[in-house]
Amino acid sequence: MDMAKDLRGRKALPARPLRLAAATATAGLLLTLTACQDDGADRADDGRASIVAPGRPGEKSRTLTPEQAARAKPDDSPNAADHSYVQRMIEHHRQALTMSALAPERAAADPVKRLAERISAAQKPEIGAMQKWLALHPAPAAGSGTTAPVPAPGHAHDHGSMPGMATEQQLGELSDARGADFDRLFLKLMTAHHEGALTMAGEALAGGNNPAVEEMANEVVATQSAEIHRMRAMG
Repeated sequence: MDMAKDLRGRKALPARPLRLAAATATAGLLLTLTACQDDGADRADDGRASIVAPGRPGEKSRTLTPEQAARAKPDDSPNAADHSYVQRMIEHHRQALTMSALAPERAAADPVKRLAERISAAQKPEIGAMQKWLALHPAPAAGSGTTAPVPAPGHAHDHGSMPGMATEQQLGELSDARGADFDRLFLKLMTAHHEGALTMAGEALAGGNNPAVEEMANEVVATQSAEIHRMRAMG
């Protein structure tokens, strides 16, 4: 079973069923703010608004203060796997843009040129979204208690640590190629590049904790799985 098909099959189920189910249940149970009544029945003893958390089947509802409800909310703060994925995927996408930029002047087949255009159109805004995420969620400093190492700024370009990345020699060969030779090599390298992205996305979905990163990884899986099948058909 190829990687794209495997990952697309896995995504038919929730990426992390236990965590997502808990988050959904908590959101439904804890964020139901009761309507204000003249008799004050929806307020705590100190007069503040309260939140009713319906119980499970057969259980009574509970009345919580806003502080209690906030503490009960699942922790979806980014972890080391989230930071690692975003930092590395930015560099991974940048190489795809470098490769795609060669196609207009070197490719012979129009489908290859259009594919390169689609890759650029999809991955440029994805880089922007990941950069914005990093600005909102700076990576923890070394020794701050993270559960896994996070690449330090300036080291995310370690291509050997990222699956699917083309080597400098391969990029040189692609740059030198023209016509049908370029088409063949571009499809070969970009297919491997996309397969590497699926591997990285799968790792983020398995080990990450932040919903925004999960959404970005799911988008990579959906988009690049489809492009892998398209490239294999073209090859």
